[in-house]
Amino acid sequence: MTCFAISTLGCKVNAYESEGYIQSLLDKGYEEVPFKEKADIYIINTCAVTNAAAGKSRQRIHQAHARNPEAIIAVVGCYAQSHCDLEASEHVDILIGSDGKRLLPQMIEHALKKREFQKHIINVRESSVFESLPIQRFHHQTRAYLKVQDGCNQFCSYCIIPYTRGKERSLPLNEAIQIARDLVANGHQEIVLSGIHTGRYGRDLNISLRILLQEMLKIVGLKRIRISSIELNEIDDELLQLIKEEPRIARHLHIPIQSGSDAVLKKMGRPYDVAALIKRIGYIRQTVPGISISSDVIVGFPQESEEDFTETCVTIQKMKLSFLHVFPYSRRDHTKAAEMSGHLSNVVKKERAARLAALSKNLYNEYKSSFLQKEVQILFEKMEDGYVFGHTSEYLPVYVKGTQSLLHTMRNAVITEYSDDRLTAVLKEE
Repeated sequence: MTCFAISTLGCKVNAYESEGYIQSLLDKGYEEVPFKEKADIYIINTCAVTNAAAGKSRQRIHQAHARNPEAIIAVVGCYAQSHCDLEASEHVDILIGSDGKRLLPQMIEHALKKREFQKHIINVRESSVFESLPIQRFHHQTRAYLKVQDGCNQFCSYCIIPYTRGKERSLPLNEAIQIARDLVANGHQEIVLSGIHTGRYGRDLNISLRILLQEMLKIVGLKRIRISSIELNEIDDELLQLIKEEPRIARHLHIPIQSGSDAVLKKMGRPYDVAALIKRIGYIRQTVPGISISSDVIVGFPQESEEDFTETCVTIQKMKLSFLHVFPYSRRDHTKAAEMSGHLSNVVKKERAARLAALSKNLYNEYKSSFLQKEVQILFEKMEDGYVFGHTSEYLPVYVKGTQSLLHTMRNAVITEYSDDRLTAVLKEE
C-alpha cells in the first residue's frame, strides 16, 4: 500500500488544511505514517511568518529526502508561495502556494504515474476564492478546527502574510455550519474557529462572526466553541455580549497586541495605541469576569529602544494578560519593516525575549493560582501516568486522577492544587 507522511508548521489554519489533505488521501486508499518514518509521499505544509519557520520548512524538505530519496515530496503553503523558485533539483516534486490546495491529491496521483515537477503558484492578491477543504473528522484529536476565514488586508509593516495568503475572504455560512455539524456528528465536542483574521469573518459576505457563532450554537451536541485568535478592533460590543451570555463560547481570547509601546505600534502600522489597548482590555474583563486574555508580542522591532521595551512590559502588566507568545522580530523581504533603519542585533532580541518570557511565566502563574477551589469545565484529551489531562474553557491545562473512560468527555471539576506548574482537580459529583 502507498503510504504518506505529513509535517505541519505554523498556525491553526495550517492544522485545518493538513487535516483536509490527510482525509482526502485516506479516502483514496493511501495509508498515513508518522513523518519520522519512511514514506512514499511526504507533504510539508509550510510556514513563512518568521525566519525560524522558513528554516524549519527547508529542514523538513531535507529530512524527507534523507528518509527516502525516491519519495515524492510535496511542498505546500506560505513558504512555497514566498519561495516559488523552488525546483525539482532541491528534491521538490510538487509546489503549491496559498491557492490551489484542492489540487494536491490529483497532483500526487499524477506524480505516482509520471515523475515530473509540478507547480501551482498564482498571485494570491488577485484571488478571491476561499478553499474550504471540507473535513468530517479530525483524526486522533478531541477538539476540531474549522477554517472559516483566510487572507489579510491589514499590511502591518513587519508581516508577510498578506503577500502569502492573499486578500480577506470567508467560508459561506451554510458551508461552515455543515462542516461543523459533520465534525460534531463524528464525536468532536469542541470546535476551534480559525482564520488569518477570524474576527473579520463574513465581512465580505455581509454577515459577521457573531452571526456564525449564533448559528453554530444551534448544533445539538456541540459543547464548546473556541475562537483561535482575534484582533482587538474585531471584538465589538455585540460579540462581547454574546460571549458573556453564552457559556459554550470559551472564556479565552487570544488577542495579538504585538507591542505595548506607542512608538513601536505606530512603526508597526497597528490600528490602536496603548491607551486604547488598556481601555478595551479592561472593558472586556469587566464584561466577562475571569476571562483569559493571552497575546502575541514581537520584541526587538527596528528602532525599539530600551525605553520602548520597558513600556511594553509595563503595559502588559497593567493589562494582566494570562500568558504571552513571544517572538523576536524576524526580518521578512517585501515588508516595510525590512527597509527600516535601526535593526537590532540578535543578542538584544534574544535577551528581551527572555525577559518577556519570564514576565509571561509570572503572569500565568498568577492567573492559574486564581482558580484554586473554583469549579471549571474540562474537555479531557489524553492519559498521562494515571491522570486524565484536558483544558478548561479558559484554556487552562488541568489534570484529574481517572481512567480512560473520561477521554473525549467534558466534565465539571474543582481545582484543588497548583504545584510544580501543574493544576490538579477532582471531578464534581453529578
